[in-house]
Amino acid sequence: MQTKLAVPIAAPNLDKARQQIEAAIAAGAEMLELRTDYLENLSVELVKSVIAEAKATNLPAIVTCRDKQQGGAIGYPAQLRTDVLAAALKAGAEFIDFEYENFLSTDNQERIKLALSECSKGRLILSAHNFKTKFDDISQLYRDILTVYPAAIPKLVYTANHINDCFEAFDLLHQTSGEQIVFCMGAAGLVSRIIAKKLGSFVTFASIDEKTATAPGQLAVEQLKNLYRYDCINADTQLYGIIGSPVGHSAGPAVHNACFAEIKANKLYLPLLVEGGQAEFDQFLNNILSREWLGFAGFSVTIPHKANALEYTKAKFGFIEPLAEKIGAANTLTIDEPRATSHERRISAYNTDYAGALDAITSTLEISRADLNNLPVAVIGAGGVARAIVAGLSDAGAKIKIYNRTVKKGKKLAAEFNCDFASLSELPDVEAKLLINCTSIGMHPNTDETPFPQECLKADMAVFDTVYNPAETLLLKQASQAGAKTINGVDMFINQATAQFKLFTGQDAKPELMRKAICNCII
Repeated sequence: MQTKLAVPIAAPNLDKARQQIEAAIAAGAEMLELRTDYLENLSVELVKSVIAEAKATNLPAIVTCRDKQQGGAIGYPAQLRTDVLAAALKAGAEFIDFEYENFLSTDNQERIKLALSECSKGRLILSAHNFKTKFDDISQLYRDILTVYPAAIPKLVYTANHINDCFEAFDLLHQTSGEQIVFCMGAAGLVSRIIAKKLGSFVTFASIDEKTATAPGQLAVEQLKNLYRYDCINADTQLYGIIGSPVGHSAGPAVHNACFAEIKANKLYLPLLVEGGQAEFDQFLNNILSREWLGFAGFSVTIPHKANALEYTKAKFGFIEPLAEKIGAANTLTIDEPRATSHERRISAYNTDYAGALDAITSTLEISRADLNNLPVAVIGAGGVARAIVAGLSDAGAKIKIYNRTVKKGKKLAAEFNCDFASLSELPDVEAKLLINCTSIGMHPNTDETPFPQECLKADMAVFDTVYNPAETLLLKQASQAGAKTINGVDMFINQATAQFKLFTGQDAKPELMRKAICNCII
C-alpha cells in the first residue's frame, strides 16, 4: 500500500481555498484534505464549490469538518457538520473524516451511515485525537473503531511529550494490516510524520508552508520532500539520525541526506529529539534495538548525550573505539546487523570530534599539530565537545585551562587530562592565545549571546567557536572586530561529519557537497 501525502486546505473562503489548492498541487500533494471547519459562513453549497475545485485536480480528497473540541477551527454545530460530510460524499469526495467519539452518538452514526450507503465509492475515516498525551490503550482504541464500523479507516493521532512516546504508534502500524493513519504530534513526534511512509500509514500530512499548518509539528511539503527525501522512502529505507536536545538547529539532516542522495543510497537521516538524561537516552536506544524492523543503523550524538552514548555502549558490552574511551564521550554510534547466534544487535561507539576539531584549528591557522605544543589555550565548557577538544590539544602538548559554570564537572575534566581549571568568573582575565567556546551559547536561535566579554578580546588571539549555526556567531563577529583570527564551527562540523558518513556507509563523503548543504540550511 502506497502512503499518500495529503496537504490540508485550511482556507476561510472559496478564493483562498482555490489559491491553496493550486499551491498544494505545485508543491507535490498526492491528496487534498479539505478542512471545511476553517471556512467562514459554512454552508453545504460553499463546500460543494470547494470540492469542485479539488475534483478538477484529479487528486483524491478527504473532507473534514472537525469538531472544535477536537481541534476544529470554528465551532459549527453537529447537524451542520454532518450535513457537510453527507453533501461531500454526494459531490464526489473520496473520503470523509469524522470523530470516532461523535460517531458513537446514534443520531450522528445513522446520518453518516446513510450518506455512505448512498455513495458506493466514498470511504469513512474515523479519527481520534489526543492533544495532551498518549492514548491509554491505542491498540484497544484501534480495535474499538473497527468494531463500531469495520469498513472504517482508523485515524489515531496523539501528542508525544517525549520521543519515547512514539513507539506505541510505530508498533501499531507494524502489528496491523490494512488501512490506518497513525502518527504523533508535537516536536517529539516529528519523526513519526516522516517515517509514516516507511511504516505504511495510509496517509501522512504536510502543509503548504509553516503558516498553513493545521496541527503541532506538521512539516511543510518542501521540507518533507527535499530535506527528508520523502519520495525515496519505502519499507526498506535504512534509518539514521542525530540524537540530542535541542536538534531543530542541526544541519545533520541536510548534510547527510544530501550525501545519501549523491550515492543513491536508500538511507534517511532524521532529527531525534531525546530530552532528559541517561535514563531517557537508554530507554530510547532500548526501544530502537528491540525493534529491528524500524531499520535504524546509526546515529550522530550531540548535546547533552555524548557521555550517555559511551555509558550505554559500555552497559551493552558494545565495541568502543579506544579514542572514544580515552575521551570519555562518543559522538557516533553504529548498530550492526543481528548476530547469527542471537537476535542481539551490537552497538559500537566512536568519536569523530577529536580529529574534526584539531583539523579545523590547524588548517584555518595554517599550522601543524606540532605547533600546538605549549600553546596557551582557554576552553569554555566541559561537555562532550570540550572533552574531545581537550583530549586532542592535550595529546598535542598544549597548555590548557578549562573554564566551566559547574565547578565539579570542570575540575573533573581538568584532572582527567592534567589541565588547569578556573571558574567562569575568572574568564575575563584569560591570557590564552587560543580561545575555544565549547558551549551552545550563541547558537541559533539565541544568536545575541556570547560566552566571552567583548572588551577582553585581543588582536593576538585566535578564537574558535564550535557552534556552527550561525556560521559567524556574535563571539566570532566581535573577535574579528578586535583583529583576532577566527575559526568557525562549520569546518569542524564537516570534518567530523565526513568521518561519520564513512562509518555509516563505508564510502567517502564529498566535503564540498556537505559545505553547500550546511550553508543552505544555517542562518
